[in-house]
Amino acid sequence: MVTLSDLPSPSAAYAAYASVSASAMLLRTTFNQVVPRQLQDFLLKAFFRIFKRTNTSTLALVVDQFDGMSRNDLFDSFEIYMSTKTNPKTERLKIAKRSKDKHVSIKLAQNENIVEFFQGIKIKWLFVCEESENMPGRNNGRNGSKYPNEYGNRPGDSKTKKWFELRFEKLHKETVINSYIPFVLEKTKAIQNDKKVVKLHTLGNKALYSEAPAWDSINLEHPSTFEKLAMEPSEKKALMDDLDLFVQRKEYYKKVGRAWKRGYLLYGPPGTGKSSLIAAMANYLKFDIYDLQLMNVKHDSGLRKLLLGTANRSILVIEDIDCSVELPDRNTKPVPSDRQPRDLQFTLSGLLNFIDGLWSSCGDERIIIFTTNNKDKLDPALLRPGRMDKHIHMSYLSNNGFKTLASNYLDIKDQHWRYREIEELLGSVQVTPAEVAEELMKTNDADLCLGGLVNFLRGRKRGRSVESKDDVDSTDETQPVPETKRIKANGRQ
Repeated sequence: MVTLSDLPSPSAAYAAYASVSASAMLLRTTFNQVVPRQLQDFLLKAFFRIFKRTNTSTLALVVDQFDGMSRNDLFDSFEIYMSTKTNPKTERLKIAKRSKDKHVSIKLAQNENIVEFFQGIKIKWLFVCEESENMPGRNNGRNGSKYPNEYGNRPGDSKTKKWFELRFEKLHKETVINSYIPFVLEKTKAIQNDKKVVKLHTLGNKALYSEAPAWDSINLEHPSTFEKLAMEPSEKKALMDDLDLFVQRKEYYKKVGRAWKRGYLLYGPPGTGKSSLIAAMANYLKFDIYDLQLMNVKHDSGLRKLLLGTANRSILVIEDIDCSVELPDRNTKPVPSDRQPRDLQFTLSGLLNFIDGLWSSCGDERIIIFTTNNKDKLDPALLRPGRMDKHIHMSYLSNNGFKTLASNYLDIKDQHWRYREIEELLGSVQVTPAEVAEELMKTNDADLCLGGLVNFLRGRKRGRSVESKDDVDSTDETQPVPETKRIKANGRQ
């Protein structure tokens, strides 16, 4: 039995406390002086991880930024989702804005956490960034590789590993994996669609000299939409319905064993709106555009590398396919020409395989668009179903197309007294939407603009009449003249 006489005196207890405190302070000072700060952080994090593992009632799902050399789509989705889940208790956020960005990007700062409830389940999110310099097995760019290592680092990049941790009670594992994560992915997709800025990608400046050309990108500022296109309403609706059906049929394409892609051929005279239609499709679907200039492609293997460099949910555009490059025939040897020398390993067979061969399946939800001014010049192999699924004729301006232009450029919503004459003239001459749009931009006064357009169309009609007359008058009188032409020349019916 312990008695009061056995207890140490207050002075002795204080002396012992002072000795222990002094020893602890000395140990802490020595630890701080000897052990580098980064190693201290690593040891403390390791200690807390070990401590957390003793709590067997919770489970942590770890989502790394990279899976091998490829980015982890889950990490990217979680990063977007968590940017919308900040709350008054959040202490640190990371924000950024580039010159061409329309919105400020918000992300969780290092080691910040957020708590969310889903179907009554408490889920704690933690965003972790770790410097890997003092950690074993995290060498950057080993063997001189230009590709990311397993932590997503390229040569010259900081050695940082990033991941998300989701912590919750173990008994909710199935609900979190089968319900909560799909819920987050659906929310992320909606956020991306609302905030996505469509990009226009083109080959970099070094593409002509590189074995693996890379894509550069800028924001697509083209304002074209289906509502502004000078097309027949029925044609626009048919195309929009076709696009809607395409993006909804992922499982269908998988079921029938086809790559999830669709090809469109836009053909017609210059100035009929082919480029504007491509921009309208991209803005409607919010798909990035990859503008492929075939003259920048050296050979078939380079074409495959370009395919691998394009993202899902994108539009690949090859404009003026009939004149952008001379493609050697599949069954004949290339013939030398006086043009600029090219690597003749780039063939029509390589392009066809790129469109619907094995390499076309390296990606999902992609659209391929060819444009041409002369459809008849194209190799029939490019046009068959499965390569170009839908052929769209971009024709001269129609009456409905003119009304769309008048509404866009002059803000005319109702019938104008000039419309009837303009519609009659459009029925007798061929003009492109680009030509009429140029006339409508000359002044803000609707009456003056439409009067100028009438004069332009009349002049075009007179020009056609003169051309027809010249064709008759230029007949060589020394040669026999057909009876029909003699009748027209003499003015008889």
